Amino acid sequence: MDDKLLKPEERALFSLRSLYKSYGYLPFKMSKFESYDFYLQHKDFLVSDRVITFNDTDGALLALKPDVTLSIIKNGEDAKGCKQKVFYNENVYRVSPNTHRFREIMQMGLECIGEIDLYDLFEVVSLAAQSLASVSDDFVLQISHLGILSAFLSGEGMTEIFRKQALQCIAEKNVHDLRRICIENGIDADSTERLCSFVGIYGERNKVLQMLEPLCTAPAACAALHTLRALSDLLADLPYSDRIRFDFSIVNDMNYYGGIVFKGFLSGICEGVLSGGQYDSLMSRMNRTSGAIGFALYLDLLEDRQSSADGYDVDVLLLYDETVPYQTVAKHVSGLVAEGLTVSAQKKAPAGIRFRRQIVLGKENTP
Repeated sequence: MDDKLLKPEERALFSLRSLYKSYGYLPFKMSKFESYDFYLQHKDFLVSDRVITFNDTDGALLALKPDVTLSIIKNGEDAKGCKQKVFYNENVYRVSPNTHRFREIMQMGLECIGEIDLYDLFEVVSLAAQSLASVSDDFVLQISHLGILSAFLSGEGMTEIFRKQALQCIAEKNVHDLRRICIENGIDADSTERLCSFVGIYGERNKVLQMLEPLCTAPAACAALHTLRALSDLLADLPYSDRIRFDFSIVNDMNYYGGIVFKGFLSGICEGVLSGGQYDSLMSRMNRTSGAIGFALYLDLLEDRQSSADGYDVDVLLLYDETVPYQTVAKHVSGLVAEGLTVSAQKKAPAGIRFRRQIVLGKENTP
């Protein structure tokens, strides 16, 4: 098959399936819908609590799947000493934060569920980086550790409301408002300064580790820092190690996530195309005893990137009128296709079509 005929997300699907299978991840298929009550129970985990619902033939209320991870956890089992490694290619249905309308989103990702150790953290983070690299060399994978964030946000007077506000400020790297809410909530000056200095800690991994060293004094923070250092050492041998950085503006809901979290970015796309992390707390909430880590790559964003980069829908727009024999049109089209070009044969140029060159066949133009 000619690779040029594949959409960017289709090319990604082929390469990523092979990549994930080579590391022992098995394909996982699931229904496009679940019981609405199931999502209602875990709505805080969802990007949006608005889901598309419909009634089954027996009257039961079902919902089009807004998330894949929840379904994988629901349909799995804990097995002591074993790890469930699966990958998926599924569409989910969510409200877009930009248009505020429902959108079908194509995802590809993987999950590692079981007794997670340092190697598993490294493998999943490495596969996330390889997934980005398979699309473009111009990528960045940013990693954070919620154990460190949690330790910083567990001081006296730091209520649940304060923690949510502080996390939002950290995610936005907004020192001004972080300092303001610390003052409003009566946080002591030392804790305030430590939190505010924390906002500026991001970048090259070794540099970040050195900056964190004097700040991570609590046992939980020290343990998290040790994990980050050990993970960084393993990542150092990867060919794209310099594109994997630490950045604590990467935050997720601490009621569901804990430990390592990360997000991937590609040049030319303003939003993250890959998101993942450890979600042991979610596992516990769903009565699972295992740990878990995984990520999702949003394939629909790749199509937007490619369309913007190419600037063309077809190589050739071939225009013909009623005076041109159909055999002549067919001969021209087949000849261009044989050269490896994409061709749209039209009697009139469609509105908005983008083409590299135009060929016009008619009385005065037909050879």
